[in-house]
Amino acid sequence: MDKPRPCGCKGCRTCLICEKTYGITSKAFNFDNTSGCYVYCPRCNLAWPGWSPKEQVHPDHHGTPINYPGVYIQENFLSTEEEEDLLHEIDSVPWDLSQSGRRKQNYGPKCNFRQRKLQLGNFDGFPKFSQFVQDKFKDVHLLKDFQTIEQCSLEYDAERGAAIDPHIDDCWIWGERIVTVNLLSDSILTMTANSKPAKYNLDCVATYPSIVTGKPYILDNSTLDYCVRIPMPRRSLLVLYGSPRYDWEHQVLREDITTRRVCLAYREFTPPYLNNPIGKQITDRATIFK
Repeated sequence: MDKPRPCGCKGCRTCLICEKTYGITSKAFNFDNTSGCYVYCPRCNLAWPGWSPKEQVHPDHHGTPINYPGVYIQENFLSTEEEEDLLHEIDSVPWDLSQSGRRKQNYGPKCNFRQRKLQLGNFDGFPKFSQFVQDKFKDVHLLKDFQTIEQCSLEYDAERGAAIDPHIDDCWIWGERIVTVNLLSDSILTMTANSKPAKYNLDCVATYPSIVTGKPYILDNSTLDYCVRIPMPRRSLLVLYGSPRYDWEHQVLREDITTRRVCLAYREFTPPYLNNPIGKQITDRATIFK
């Protein structure tokens, strides 16, 4: 099943539609050490033993927590009115099929991830209706200098069994801060230690300074035998950086999509692309909203 299917899936990616149509068995989340799962609390910035955020409600936590730096969550980043208006505008734009039961709307440059090539493509800026979201980043200390280069709307449909497989966002082009604005429903991001150190162009990380610390990030190659579950409340802002960005794969499990979810994903350039000719051309285009 390497060829794209009518539902948008291909290769090992599946949704409920192609699983039923073609008799494909879905890949279940396989984590051997279920007792080594933790739930991140955005109120105390610690991860507590458990699987569901409902098991660990602040401030009535139980068990021994662990530190899990590199996560920032701002609850109620958008108001209910802002969310409603934004979703109305998003749904007025045609959606493109994506894999694993998702649909997408992408605004950004054209990237060839295998060959590490970057082109402007047909990128001519971002939709005007979403400008206020990027403007609100300026009020978040961690994002004051964040220059969005790619903005992607992603729809997760529970009826199609939507999910996203474990991955690390490509490191030769996308910078340290991974930003998500979550809409319509609560969900959870599941973090597991990176089991594929040769993937994701992680060799690039040591060649440029961290945006957050100003120093090159040193990858943690130790074996981590636990997972961390990060809640993504409706209308919240989530930023991953540092260790969760580089040392851990993130995924959204099918079981954590119970109703329709829409999110806006934002990416910035790595430092090497801030000042080269094609990078500057794209950055200039990324200041346009229309």
